[in-house]
Amino acid sequence: MSGPSVADGFEELYGAAPEGVWAAPGRVNLIGEYTDFNDGFVMPLALPHTAVAAVSRRTDGVLRVHSADAPGGVVRLAVDDLVPLSDTGWAAYPAGVVWALREAGHAISGADIHLASTVPTGAGLSSSAALEVVTALALNDLYELGLSAPELAVLAQRAENAFVGVPCGVMDQMASACCTDGHALYLDTRDLSQRQVPFDLAAVGLELLVVDTRVKHSLGDGAYAERRAGCETGARALGARTLREVEYAHLPAALDRLAGEAENVRRYVRHVVSDNHRVERVIGLLDAGDVRAVGPVLVEGHVSLRDDLRVSCAELDLVVSSAVAAGALGARMTGGGFGGSAIVLVETADADTVTKAVLEAFASAGHTAPRVFPAVPSRGAHRVS
Repeated sequence: MSGPSVADGFEELYGAAPEGVWAAPGRVNLIGEYTDFNDGFVMPLALPHTAVAAVSRRTDGVLRVHSADAPGGVVRLAVDDLVPLSDTGWAAYPAGVVWALREAGHAISGADIHLASTVPTGAGLSSSAALEVVTALALNDLYELGLSAPELAVLAQRAENAFVGVPCGVMDQMASACCTDGHALYLDTRDLSQRQVPFDLAAVGLELLVVDTRVKHSLGDGAYAERRAGCETGARALGARTLREVEYAHLPAALDRLAGEAENVRRYVRHVVSDNHRVERVIGLLDAGDVRAVGPVLVEGHVSLRDDLRVSCAELDLVVSSAVAAGALGARMTGGGFGGSAIVLVETADADTVTKAVLEAFASAGHTAPRVFPAVPSRGAHRVS
């Protein structure tokens, strides 16, 4: 939905034009999954799909939020009464940002917010992070808080962790806040150092497809938290603060030391340490201009997510197997899993053939037809008007 139409919707709701309109994108992650809460490496890129917010300040301590995409009317809250874990609906995301800003000492005295998003929900493309980041950026601008994009991302993550109750890492919010047009974001989540890596696939005759399986996932159901806890158990058993400290070269020895731990803990450790290594391999390939060689690394990542982390599902596995069989260079699930989306790296000339093969495989298996679209590396959060 465009900025002007969101501004018009705001005026219809609240009776006056907004002070401004902002946008923040969803993301796909090229490689590095479940590594961010382990202080590891990730490499997301922003999508052209965005959450758009028209916003004005209030001075009376009232927060009013409305979504063009959610049923129900305007949600009215008192900023002084915002309490973590009190609201499981969609309004918890923008409200959590207001709470996090106020907890950090910023005097947010209220706001009117109207939101509309083109980021598919439940598809593992960070629709929630887009809502958080667009709210944070708008309030940062309107209240002249002077916070940087990484600082806004960390506050948005705090909103999701502490207010909404999802123990996510910082990748999604950093991607939405910090990605740039035509680049993937190489992010070290331990110190938030980042590098924008040129990712112009069209220039080398390639395309990255997103396949939204339309299988809805929810990270709030405990499966994500269980894997995070398992990773923390593994790190403690190895005497490490986080699994980032476990070097790939020492992984076999580390797994031997974990022989007395639960089998799932050993699998989680193996995935995280090896996926950190895969990110480093991919960055080396991109820096060397050998983009096609990234394909097999994506497949390796999917196998690890499927077999060690066990967060895939039949539909995601089918995307990968059918795409690779039809000539894709590589594919893997992306995001939290249990449904959601996969990415497929293809020669541009083969994109239609691979897409057709995936659609036919889903039809043969009796699955709902997936949504397939190209991932075009896009800009991060910004003011529209």
